[in-house]
Amino acid sequence: MPLYKSIIIDADTQLLIWKNTESLEELSQQVQLKDVCSLRLNGMKSELHKKGFLGVRMLMQEIGYTDFDLFYDTDGKPHLKDGKHISITHSYAFSAIIISSREIGIDMELQREKIITIANKFIEPEFAYLDPLHLSLYMQKLMVIWGVKEAVYKMMSRSGLSFKQNIYVFPFELKEKTGTASVQFEEINETYPFFFEEIEDFILVYCLGTKTTQ
Repeated sequence: MPLYKSIIIDADTQLLIWKNTESLEELSQQVQLKDVCSLRLNGMKSELHKKGFLGVRMLMQEIGYTDFDLFYDTDGKPHLKDGKHISITHSYAFSAIIISSREIGIDMELQREKIITIANKFIEPEFAYLDPLHLSLYMQKLMVIWGVKEAVYKMMSRSGLSFKQNIYVFPFELKEKTGTASVQFEEINETYPFFFEEIEDFILVYCLGTKTTQ
């Protein structure tokens, strides 16, 4: 199918979601890749991963970019040649990107109960406001917290930044679909807004950072 959803967040921030229903061959025919990215694609063993990779490029093409506008720094963070910030995620059939003149991060995850068993690996003070007796809500909040921390990590792209020790998600309500997270790491002591929504069986989270001058 074509573009699944487009969200205009503000005057220069846009989020796009693609749902991969095409075959790998169909996607490959619609995307032109740099040689290095063609090699990277050919090296992927998972067809889902390949389709997610191409889905990101399809989204870029939707708003006038191509794979040739995208590059990665030494930490693996993606950038656009025109100076705009980009963050990328893909999970199963979905791919999503967010592009802005400000620092941004995005994550999309399938909701799974496994998140409960690994919660102590990525949160600690957040346990104080979570209620494990309400299992469904508990799992959803854990999914949001994980997504926030992934999005913040992508936005910051700092070696050594710890989900558990350096990123804190303040108490939030699922119905409000927004909240704040703080980062305390090295010289950074900042608070950032995040937003989330449920898309089919997935949780999509994005975080907005500091505006930068182009």
